[in-house]
Amino acid sequence: MAQPLDLQEQEQLDALKSFWKSYGNLITWALIAALAVYAGLNGWNWWQRSQATQAAAMFDELERAAQAGDAQRAGTIFGDLRDRYPRTVYAEQGGLAAARVQFDAGQADAAKASLGWVADNAGEEEYKTVARLRLAGLLLQAKDYDAALKQLDAAKAPTFAALVADRRGDVLLAQGKADEARAAYQSAWKAMDEKVEYRRLIDAKLTALGAAPGAAAVASGAGK
Repeated sequence: MAQPLDLQEQEQLDALKSFWKSYGNLITWALIAALAVYAGLNGWNWWQRSQATQAAAMFDELERAAQAGDAQRAGTIFGDLRDRYPRTVYAEQGGLAAARVQFDAGQADAAKASLGWVADNAGEEEYKTVARLRLAGLLLQAKDYDAALKQLDAAKAPTFAALVADRRGDVLLAQGKADEARAAYQSAWKAMDEKVEYRRLIDAKLTALGAAPGAAAVASGAGK
């Protein structure tokens, strides 16, 4: 048999009832909102996993098309990948892969468009910079020098600073600006790890412009 409440317990119960009457609905809705957020996060994580899985399958298909040299199919798959899963890394990688096979197939405009999308929409600065470097190379071949330099100005990933400077030198040299090209190559040579084989090519470019890095070092040592 339940024991009757004493006066203190009755006061506490009345206070609790009064509190719940005033704030019960607010607390209930706050709890529902919290649970909704939790459920939403779980749903978002599931959605992301689902998106990544489907995008990965499309990227594998794109790679097979690229390996087969089928630029038309690679471009079509990239278009679907870009439209359906634009926020996945597979869309970024797909754009680079599609551009490569499109360029090899002589579809320069399509390659520029693919690279342009990656440059403008990639989530990682590294992917943006790689796309801009390749796009600048295509624009250089097309003798669109100002557009090439604009792409290089926007290439910001520190990891590729040496390659950006080297490509800038190529564009400037094509414009007949030998002094500015020399300065760009010197920046590239200094920024590139001496263990990287490509540094020898930059060395050769500087030598052709009468500014061989080795000669400069010898001259500097002789002046001491």
